[in-house]
Amino acid sequence: MAISPYPSKLSLPIVNPGITTVFEYLLIKFPYVKPSVWQQRIHDGKVHYHDGSLVSMQSPFQSQQRIYYYREVENEPLIPFSETILFQDQHILIAYKPHFLAVTPGGVYVNECLQNRLRRRTGIESLQALHRLDRVTAGLVMFSVNPDSRALYHDLFENRRIHKTYQAVANITKGQVLIDKEWQVHNRIETSKPRFTMRITEGEANSHSMIKCIQQTTQQALFELTPVTGKTHQLRVHMQSLGWPIVNDKYYPHLQPLSEDNYSTPLQLLAKKLKFIDPLTQQPRHFQYEGNLSLL
Repeated sequence: MAISPYPSKLSLPIVNPGITTVFEYLLIKFPYVKPSVWQQRIHDGKVHYHDGSLVSMQSPFQSQQRIYYYREVENEPLIPFSETILFQDQHILIAYKPHFLAVTPGGVYVNECLQNRLRRRTGIESLQALHRLDRVTAGLVMFSVNPDSRALYHDLFENRRIHKTYQAVANITKGQVLIDKEWQVHNRIETSKPRFTMRITEGEANSHSMIKCIQQTTQQALFELTPVTGKTHQLRVHMQSLGWPIVNDKYYPHLQPLSEDNYSTPLQLLAKKLKFIDPLTQQPRHFQYEGNLSLL
């Protein structure tokens, strides 16, 4: 069994969902975890409050309490690809995340995630991801090294003061000439069914991407994508809306049946560049992964 050495955190909601104990809330929050698993975790002292005091089976639900627990999985897959550290100073670390590696613990992944790999590699236990990439997406991820400056760098993402550039590959129809053409995509994206997918709906636009074709063959095109907003799966949905779903996308345009990862067919989406004004020095910073996606 894989057990995370670092706790995961959740905050109890402001509105009580009709329960009386923390244990009951955990059952609602994590419906796929058996009650007996939470009972054992609580019995073993693996669920606690912010001050370190233990949660018991009778601990009352109180809104906005912070609860910490340690993720466990029976059989954790090993991801056969390596991360790369591109930059590190006393405040931030920039790393390249390969396809199929999660940024933080989730699902069946505890130790096999970029954050925990980097904590082990650098010895910096306070290392914290400042944003997310889908597990199936490759590319640059920024981490906070110093908790004292973390809020300043987190604010870059919260207030859209960071410029991201992606690459994506899509299949095209023979005869299409797309090179150097650009598209501005504005639409409304909302949660679909199942809830881990997204859909475009009627209503005021809440998403915006700029997309440009920078290379093509007779079969495929390479696109440069710049998200202005940051909705879940935004680039994947926007590429689909233009008629060019990203190669090897298992969600769009059609949700594929759940299956094991096929490492030979990664999603052709890469987070290639990060640009921002450093909140401490007020100097421009630019980080870029030198690799590129390739066309058939």
